[in-house]
Amino acid sequence: MVERTVLAGARVVLPTGVVEGGHVTVEGGRVAGCGVQEGARGVRESARGAQEGARDGQRTLDLAGHWIVPGFVDMHVHGGGGASFSAGDPEEALTAIRTHRAHGTTTMVASTVTGDLDDLARQAAVLSELTEQGDLAGIHFEGPFISPHRCGAHQPELLRDPDPADVRKLVEAARGAARMMTLAPELPGGLDSVRLLADLGVVAAVGHTDSTYEATLDAVEAGATVATHLFNAMPSLMHRAPGPIAALLEDDRVTVELINDGTHLHPAVLELAFARAGADRVAFITDAMGAAGMSDGMYPLGPMSVEVKDGVARIADGPTAGSIAGSTLTLDTAFKRAVTVDRLPVEDAVRALSATPARLLGVGDRVGSLEAGKDADLVVLDASYDLVGVMRKGEWVVSPEAR
Repeated sequence: MVERTVLAGARVVLPTGVVEGGHVTVEGGRVAGCGVQEGARGVRESARGAQEGARDGQRTLDLAGHWIVPGFVDMHVHGGGGASFSAGDPEEALTAIRTHRAHGTTTMVASTVTGDLDDLARQAAVLSELTEQGDLAGIHFEGPFISPHRCGAHQPELLRDPDPADVRKLVEAARGAARMMTLAPELPGGLDSVRLLADLGVVAAVGHTDSTYEATLDAVEAGATVATHLFNAMPSLMHRAPGPIAALLEDDRVTVELINDGTHLHPAVLELAFARAGADRVAFITDAMGAAGMSDGMYPLGPMSVEVKDGVARIADGPTAGSIAGSTLTLDTAFKRAVTVDRLPVEDAVRALSATPARLLGVGDRVGSLEAGKDADLVVLDASYDLVGVMRKGEWVVSPEAR
């Protein structure tokens, strides 16, 4: 029985930089070590004894010409594989989880969509069980406490002001699994709700907002620490009215989410965000709905119908028809786009996809980087940055040997 696996000869992205001809050693579901020397020895052993399989309880896999990066962390995702977290069904949620795992997302938070409070509480109960099982890293409530002027793919008649009592109800329904809540701080009760979330240890995120620059600064002072999909569903950056974008970009306490699918953001806008915030304050997200990993067609998003055409999801009917409805993105695609189209250094893309969201979610001690003692969550990419392998807790979700 193989007890120790050495992934050798690859370009390994560590917190200190890229190691050429490096290795990652996995034992007991955790990273036992990573670096250079053992990897070089492992390649030689692999060349001599590839037919032997397990040798002395150790198996070496030669990954020369590949990249090894930490498993991706998605802090904002609504579904995938034809399934939605808002369905309130554990099997459907697991379908979405497995879909994104196969694309490299080894840690994810389940995002809900605006709905009736009682429905959201029921969804939270289901998702909290999956969190307790270790399948999810928690729950993100996106709505219903958002602006009717910037509701996007959320049903307008279900929106409400962020009354702290209602906010507390949802957090308590999550039974300790609530990680983040998006709200519009300019609404009545907004700042009090931000303060409550901070007191409860839940991330308060500014999003789907019509807030001014000044009101957004007040929200950050009250404890808001995330910008929900910055630039989208908020006022544009104007020279006399900088709005929430400038306030969120300029404050070092705020992590900004970006959807890097080529639809939500122009590359120049993404470059602007990185230039001001840096990779340590940018978290790439999918904001994916159920169509992620699927073909074009009709899909549900909470109580709304979404049409996906050419990979772009839009509300099919009603007062918000035509609005972009999340994405069909997976994080392996976001990574490849970041380094090939946006020309980001690989190390910066890795931080934005793994280390930064892991730290924000409070799980950076276990995941988000390749370091001894952390979970063996990693992604193997070929020389063209296409995904060929995914490991989670030391087990292959996608084996590079099967490709």
